[in-house]
Amino acid sequence: MKRIARWARTEWGLLYVTVREPLLKRHWRAAPMSLGAVCLTAVIQVVQNQPWGYGFVQDIGAVRAEDPLVPALLRTPLSLFVPALDLPVWGALAQILFVFGIAEICLGRWRTLLVAYTATLAGTLYARLGIALGPGRPLGLPSSDAQVVDTGPSAAVVGLAICLGWRYGAYATAGAVALAMAVEVLLKENLAGKEHLAALAATVVLCGATTLRHRMPARGPARRFRTQADLSSDPP
Repeated sequence: MKRIARWARTEWGLLYVTVREPLLKRHWRAAPMSLGAVCLTAVIQVVQNQPWGYGFVQDIGAVRAEDPLVPALLRTPLSLFVPALDLPVWGALAQILFVFGIAEICLGRWRTLLVAYTATLAGTLYARLGIALGPGRPLGLPSSDAQVVDTGPSAAVVGLAICLGWRYGAYATAGAVALAMAVEVLLKENLAGKEHLAALAATVVLCGATTLRHRMPARGPARRFRTQADLSSDPP
């Protein structure tokens, strides 16, 4: 047990300390964006289950690979908060509350939204690429996937989990998330699983680029002004 506890402190200690203090001091006010996202998702769920609301939600938040690119991109931000009809809504609400909440406290509101949108957008664009390649290619998808509705926070949750693990040294957790996404594709090769891998890859690229940016010394007279506060304000 001591060995497990020691491993847990090493893996999640920094993340725990970062989250604990704001929660003790501010309670629910520590993550207002995440709570708002939970409420928005719950409202959308209620609306789309009404006879008059389903079409409205589809028009503003449902993304399919067969849709024209510009309308799909305009719908993509809201698609994070449209629960999938074939999955229990409590799963989406729990993901947003837990993962978005931790990310908002640790990364900040705008960084959380940046990572979440990057991951979701990567999945959305991959679907178009995969269908263009066709089912005979390693990254290809069958043409029938063009009609699949692509909604929900799962791609954003994958991206945020990888980003948090990378930033706070929880590498085993980040690796477990990546492994779970790979196993998902092997066991059930569907659009959602491959989109999760695309979201994972996009987040790794984003985190890697940020790490390289932080390690590069500033040049010329501006170098002395690159303080730690400056670095902490950079995107994740």
